Amino acid sequence: MKLAIISHTEHYLSKNNTIVGWGPTIKELNNLVQICDVIYHIAPLHNCKSPGSALPYNSNKIIFVPISASGGAGFKKMSILFRAPINLYKIYKTIKKVDKVQFRAPTGMGIYVLPFLSLFYNSKYWIKYAGNWKDEKMPFGNKLQKKWLQNFTSKNTKITVNGFWKNERNNIISFENPCLDENDRKLGYNLLAPKKLKKTPDFCFVGALNKHKGVDKILKAINDLNFKNNITFHFVGDGPDRFEFEKIAKYINSTIIFHGFLEKDAISSIYSKCDFIILPSKSEGFPKVIGEAMNYGCIPIVSDVSCISQYIKDGINGFLIKPITSKEIIKNMQLAIKLKDNEKEKIKKYNFELAEKFTYKYYKHRIKNEIFEIKK
Repeated sequence: MKLAIISHTEHYLSKNNTIVGWGPTIKELNNLVQICDVIYHIAPLHNCKSPGSALPYNSNKIIFVPISASGGAGFKKMSILFRAPINLYKIYKTIKKVDKVQFRAPTGMGIYVLPFLSLFYNSKYWIKYAGNWKDEKMPFGNKLQKKWLQNFTSKNTKITVNGFWKNERNNIISFENPCLDENDRKLGYNLLAPKKLKKTPDFCFVGALNKHKGVDKILKAINDLNFKNNITFHFVGDGPDRFEFEKIAKYINSTIIFHGFLEKDAISSIYSKCDFIILPSKSEGFPKVIGEAMNYGCIPIVSDVSCISQYIKDGINGFLIKPITSKEIIKNMQLAIKLKDNEKEKIKKYNFELAEKFTYKYYKHRIKNEIFEIKK
C-alpha cells in the first residue's frame, strides 16, 4: 500500500539538518508506516526554529514532500490562495504515485484541496477530520469544509471523525486518535496494582497553557478551594499565557508546579504519580491526553464537549465539567477527592481497558480493514 498524507503538520529543519515535525503526527506516521510500503507526507516546511515537541521520522519509507506554509491572521490568510497553484501541483505529482490519499481537515488549505480531490480523485482518498465535528462555534472556514464534506463528497469517500453522531451519512465513521504504543501499555499495566488513591491526591493538567484550555479556571478553582499544601497540582505544557498563569499561581496558597514542555517519559512519570487529570477545554475533538491519562491510572475530570461524554461517563469512570466554570471544576474535584479506594480501583481498571481503543495497534487494525480494506 502506497499512501500519501496531505496535512498542515508543521515541519522544520533541525540543527543537524534533519526534518522534524509536530510530535503527535510524526509518531502516528512512524507507526502507520508499518502497514504501508511507503508514505509520502505532503506538509508545510517552516523557516524557523523547531519547538521542543518536534520529532524526526524513524523510517526511510516515509518521504517528506514540502509545500509552502500559508495562512495566519488578517491579510496573511490570503497567502492560502496565492500559494494554492504551486501547492496543488506538488500534490498532483505526488498522489499520482500512490494507491490511497488521506487529507487531514480542517485546515486553511482545505478550501482548495477538498474540491481538487473531489473532482479528480474521488475513489482514492479519505478524510481524517481531527477537530470537533459538532462544534457550534467553529470558525467560518471550518464550517465551509464540514458542509463540503457532508454535501459534496462522494458516498464512497470515507470521513473519519471523533465520536458517534446521529443523522450522518454512512461514510462518516467514528475513529479514535491513537496515542499509546505497546511500551505505554506495559507501563500502565504495571501501575494498576501499586497505584492507590492517596489521602492527599495529586492533580495534573497536560496541554497548551492558554485560556481556551481552561487553565485560568483551574487556577481560580484551586484558589477558591484553598487546599493549602495538602494537594499538589502539576501543569505540563507551554504557551503564550504561561507567564501570566505563573504570576497568578504565586498568590495561591497551594503547591502548584509548572513543568513546561516535557519529553514523553517525563510526562508518563507525572501521570504515574497523579490521581486525576483536569481538562476544562472550551472545544476539543477527543484529546489524546485523556487516553494517555487513563492508561496510567489518572481519572479524568474533563469538559463535556464534542464526543468526550461518549467515553467518559459522569460519576462512572470520570467526571464531566458542565458548564465550564470554576465552580463546576470545584464541585467535580470535591467529588473526585471523596472517592473510596475500591471505587477508584474499579474506575482505574475500567479506564485501562478503555484506553486500548487509543493504541496504535488498534488504530492500524482499523485502518487496514476499514480504510485500506485489505483482505486477509
